Amino acid sequence: MWSHLERGSSPVDWCESNYSITPMIAEFVNTFSNVLFFLFPPVLIHLFQDYSKFVNPGINILWVLLMVVGISSAYFHATLSLVGQLLDELAILWVFVAAIMMFLPKRYFPTFLHGNRRQLTLYLSILSLISTAFLVMHPAANAFALMTLTIPAFGFLYKELHRVKCARVYRLGLRCVAVCLMALFCWIVDRMFCDAWLSINFPYMHGVWHVLIFIASYTSLVLFAYVHVAEERPDQKPQLKYWPVNEFELGIPYVSIKHPCAREKDLAI
Repeated sequence: MWSHLERGSSPVDWCESNYSITPMIAEFVNTFSNVLFFLFPPVLIHLFQDYSKFVNPGINILWVLLMVVGISSAYFHATLSLVGQLLDELAILWVFVAAIMMFLPKRYFPTFLHGNRRQLTLYLSILSLISTAFLVMHPAANAFALMTLTIPAFGFLYKELHRVKCARVYRLGLRCVAVCLMALFCWIVDRMFCDAWLSINFPYMHGVWHVLIFIASYTSLVLFAYVHVAEERPDQKPQLKYWPVNEFELGIPYVSIKHPCAREKDLAI
């Protein structure tokens, strides 16, 4: 059991040369390229204060889970241990699951759930526990298995973008898809064409993947948060804004609630 904590116990090794910069960290660039997972979530927690207060406080769980992904990924690439690999992959799985639980529109629910989100959460939790056991038993195939989750995510995003009426949201969706595709490209070429990158002394495409996939991940969560309010609480008038300058659409996107108390008034009536 303790052998799984040992350095190099993971069957996965990325293109970056091991211990080439410091004897303490296996993959230096791949480790520190996770920095955005630490820097952005506290900012997002602050920006989503109104959303957390008036719509769903569970949004903060997603931002914390992104930090867990960053911590797990940094630990994995610093040690290349099997435990680090599993923590990294399981954290990614649970971000997907938590997002589905929170944001999946009720029109996509199986009919036997009758639009009950609590039941959806229960069934997804059971499925996730089974998936967690599978990931632990078959670590070599985990990365490719997790990649298949991008297929339904792309499909969901495609369908929802064609439903939104806000051009600003649509533009953010297109940028999110573009960044995600670039991230997947970096992951694949690092995995399959390592020798080519070594020949030009740039075996760091997996580090680029970390940066791009974080941007794509938090952006997609922002989009899904917007869709959730627009779908289930349209009276609260969600607005997509950017920080620090709202007019600059390459800033940090977040969802603002124009009429936060509208739903409370409706319920009172």
